[in-house]
Amino acid sequence: MQKVKIPVTLDPVRSAQKRSSYDGIVPLKNLARLSEQLLDTSGEVTVRIDCEIDEQKLVVLQGDAACEVQVRCERCQQPMTVQLSCQFAFTPVRSDTKALDHIPERYDVVVTDEHGEVNLQQLVEDELILTLPMYPMHDERFCAATDQPQSFGQVQDEPEKPNPFAVLQELKKK
Repeated sequence: MQKVKIPVTLDPVRSAQKRSSYDGIVPLKNLARLSEQLLDTSGEVTVRIDCEIDEQKLVVLQGDAACEVQVRCERCQQPMTVQLSCQFAFTPVRSDTKALDHIPERYDVVVTDEHGEVNLQQLVEDELILTLPMYPMHDERFCAATDQPQSFGQVQDEPEKPNPFAVLQELKKK
């Protein structure tokens, strides 16, 4: 099967009326904010997006995205591979709309631009950033840091501080 690139922007209303589906890829190097978190940007994100109109007559963009990325382990500072995958369901709205109260909770809201279009790559990038682990770490059994001591330097004994109640104890004896 041939891999096709997902369009950068799309008109969600027209696509939903046509019941369009997009199945393809987005190169990781095109996702600048996600790439800042990665060690290697040579991979690609597999994306599937279905455009439809639901029973409430709302335009819906739903689908999923998945990729394999290289990040740095926070424990041992070595590269590690992380599988990212997410599912999403969006309904587009204009920035000046007052219908936000009537949108079901199962949909996230995406704001359209001045031409009524949605940036699909930015939408996918946002979802993948949310799935990145906050502190990526290898499993302890496989992490190189578990062989190293977990404390650094010498622990110094603190000098014994005088008891602040010693004066009261002396007064009690008198």
